[in-house]
Amino acid sequence: MSESLSLRCDRGGVENPWPHRLAVITAGATFLLILAGGLVTNTGAGLAVPDWPTTFGYNMFLYPWSKMVGGIFYEHSHRLIGSVVGLLTLTLTLVLWAVETRRWLRWLGGAALLAVIIQGVLGGLRVILLQETLAIVHGALAQAFFGLTAALALFTSREWKEEPHPLPGERAGHLFWLAALTTGAIYLQLVVGALLTHVGARLDAHLLLATLIAILVPNLAVRILARHADRPGLVRPAVILCGLLVLQLLLGLGSYVHRFTSLELPLVSSLGLALPVGHRLTGGLMLVSSLVVTLRVHRLLGLPTPAGYRGRVPGRMPA
Repeated sequence: MSESLSLRCDRGGVENPWPHRLAVITAGATFLLILAGGLVTNTGAGLAVPDWPTTFGYNMFLYPWSKMVGGIFYEHSHRLIGSVVGLLTLTLTLVLWAVETRRWLRWLGGAALLAVIIQGVLGGLRVILLQETLAIVHGALAQAFFGLTAALALFTSREWKEEPHPLPGERAGHLFWLAALTTGAIYLQLVVGALLTHVGARLDAHLLLATLIAILVPNLAVRILARHADRPGLVRPAVILCGLLVLQLLLGLGSYVHRFTSLELPLVSSLGLALPVGHRLTGGLMLVSSLVVTLRVHRLLGLPTPAGYRGRVPGRMPA
């Protein structure tokens, strides 16, 4: 069996769609979990349920729906969605180990399972120990896990099982470093944002990083559109990233006005919750979009990447 054919098949010789399907579902559920976490944080419901892993002494999964009111609804829903994400991650990991031929991808699934376990424990310890530091780490790890699930969805796609056509030109390497820098800056901004949300510190760093990202993202998109417009796998996420940047700046401005100024927004009761939650979600989507660009560029450079090629590395095309 040829190398390319073996990459298209699972251990039974037939391409199995379930790893990719499960990875996409897990990423979607993680997005909903981040939404629920944002609602918990911005409604002040983080400690509405004082015990863990039980809920007011009940088994978490047997807590009466009739009692899920007010902050309890947000906090307990967050726990239930977290449990679903944990179950999906466990299932994905088992499926990867059962059918996936790429060893590195099986281990990456195991890393995702370990991360979701740590995330669940951190969330529980935050309730028990009442430590804001744990809340910050919990929020930062949530975004990293979202990126990891998106990467798993990309790695298990058909695209990642086929031989790539490397990017021409030596300067293409600069594109990777620009994409990687953009991704790193976005994630650092999410970490600083968690710090700002929970303890109200480092607004200056948050604004500085926002300025940096507002410079990096358009530069990344312009370089892709100018030199690699024939690569839809790069163009689409780059354009989406620019759109998300505009939305994020508007949400950030609204959140700043609401929290740090005396100006009153219309529909303040609704916008006061929608703005910070939307800001957090858009930040996560920016991270995933930039990460997709980074991973695709790295693979298309013909560098040793997790593309599934065993025993060889695709060479560069001549400029």
